[in-house]
Amino acid sequence: MKKSRRSFIKKAAVGAGLLSTANTWGKGSNFYISKMKREKFSWNDQIQVAVIGAGGMGVADANTASQIPGVKIVAACDLYQGRLDDAKERWGKDIYTTMDYKEILNRSDVDAVIIATPDHWHKQISVDALKAGKPAYCEKPMVHSVKEGMDVVNAQRSTGKTFQVGSQGMSSLGNEKAKQLLAEGAIGKLIYAEGFWARNSPVGAWQYAIPDDASEKTVDWKRYVSNTTDRPFDALRFFRWRNYLDYGTGVSGDLFVHLFSSLHFITNSKGPDKVMATGGLRYWKDGREVPDVLLGMFDYPECEEHPAFNLSLRVNFVDGTSGSTYLKLVGSEGAMDVKWREVVLRKNEAADPNSDPFLQGKSQESMASMAPKRKKMTGPKEYLYKCEDGYLGAHYDHFNNFLTGVRDNKMVAEDAVFGFRAAAPALLCNDSYFNNEIIYWDPNKMKLK
Repeated sequence: MKKSRRSFIKKAAVGAGLLSTANTWGKGSNFYISKMKREKFSWNDQIQVAVIGAGGMGVADANTASQIPGVKIVAACDLYQGRLDDAKERWGKDIYTTMDYKEILNRSDVDAVIIATPDHWHKQISVDALKAGKPAYCEKPMVHSVKEGMDVVNAQRSTGKTFQVGSQGMSSLGNEKAKQLLAEGAIGKLIYAEGFWARNSPVGAWQYAIPDDASEKTVDWKRYVSNTTDRPFDALRFFRWRNYLDYGTGVSGDLFVHLFSSLHFITNSKGPDKVMATGGLRYWKDGREVPDVLLGMFDYPECEEHPAFNLSLRVNFVDGTSGSTYLKLVGSEGAMDVKWREVVLRKNEAADPNSDPFLQGKSQESMASMAPKRKKMTGPKEYLYKCEDGYLGAHYDHFNNFLTGVRDNKMVAEDAVFGFRAAAPALLCNDSYFNNEIIYWDPNKMKLK
């Protein structure tokens, strides 16, 4: 896996052509800019899609899918009547609407489904969709707990239907460039990685709006809780479901899973074998059951795909800097900051260890007057890879990958196995946090040790 600087520099100019069209040096000889672009896609066959869970993410997913030529939204399912009314306004008065997702799966005019419900319904609807012969795009995390993961994996394997998990950043130009650079040895041997996702707003911290007409007359509450704890109607638990363990998976299931998906795609990893988490509820004390600050640490074992390395992840919903997101990979010869639309690669200039002024000073303390002139600190060579103007984004790319799989009846990169391996360490963070224990996981067999 080790590559020399000379090998990388040579390949950077050649390999970058796979994703870029314009390479320039700027702001001095240590700053290199490369523009990335996505080749245009072509579509011939129309695919009719239904969305199950027509809330914020479901709407965003359906809108993105409908931007792809040949795709039409024909049905919507939700447990709140207001969203079904909105669906007809968004996608046409003639679309079919229902509160029973099984009616969607029974329709012959539905070619594929988007599953964007609260997390506690992901597994069952995914399994039912695949068994009904419907290719499915399921929002992350793929399941509500690790014990559900193999149900979805087995359903995809037995049906052979296209299934994709909705960690859209995985399909970004940024991740593809980072994967290419790592394989070329741009940062040498991978040693450590870290990721950070921060927010500082009520909506960002899941204090979603609650409609004025929210009641048991407009919400099918009994269906909503039918697979979990039976409770009296609670609008907070329905509309702000991420705050509660019966329905959501906390900050790790919402955001860590994005970082795991990107990291595993870039490194070809199957996941960590050791999971530790800590954190707390520091600010958003609104009755939620999950922390708003979470720190996770993970050990990745040596395997055929990569050397052993460590990972640290953070989510902070109390960020006074207004929030930021990044994934950093650190190697023996450099580091990469990876975002969905850009990658910054930094490679430190090699220095002779014998020229270190501190070591020289220690060895010549008795001859201070003869000490050599102090060396200057050299800066890194920096390579900036940015998307070209007009790039449609990771969300579009992710749906294009899914719908191409649907059209060609093929598997996609973020299938059920990949999705479970990204979800599992995120979900195990909750177990580690709430049980105050280290969790050991087998990433190959996808089960607890």
